[in-house]
Amino acid sequence: MSLFPSDIEDEARRIVSTFSQRGLMISTAESCTGGLIVGALTEIAGSSAVIDRGFITYTNEAKMDLLGVNAATLKAHGAVSQQTALQMVQGALFRSRADIAVAVTGIAGPGGGSPEKPVGLVHVAARNRSGTILHREMQYGNIGRSEVRLATLRTAFEMLIEVARA
Repeated sequence: MSLFPSDIEDEARRIVSTFSQRGLMISTAESCTGGLIVGALTEIAGSSAVIDRGFITYTNEAKMDLLGVNAATLKAHGAVSQQTALQMVQGALFRSRADIAVAVTGIAGPGGGSPEKPVGLVHVAARNRSGTILHREMQYGNIGRSEVRLATLRTAFEMLIEVARA
């Protein structure tokens, strides 16, 4: 029995297999998912061949300390922003031995939203060492905390595959 829904487990298995065959390592920088991305990947046997490390940076201080997110970026744009997600993914990639990184920051709910940044808003970024950078602003809506987090995993997995092809 898996901890995750079958579609997420299947996609994690695909990522572990594909990345292992290609000799690629992954690092993650997670805020609203709290480690679920790396958790889903490490649920798969053989994942040690592809997971370098995961950064769980729930606070702004952790984002700055562990990933090098600029305090000015956080002040100007907030933790839930494209700018922060892009700095998070850069930190996850260049503060690891990974070939590819993914980063997520968002508002899972049920509280914490605002008219400008509603519950269900998540920024996802992925980057590889050849310079390909992807960003998606997702508006999942107020579908429930767990569902926002699982939807974010699905998006992060899609982006890992996409950036690996670049």
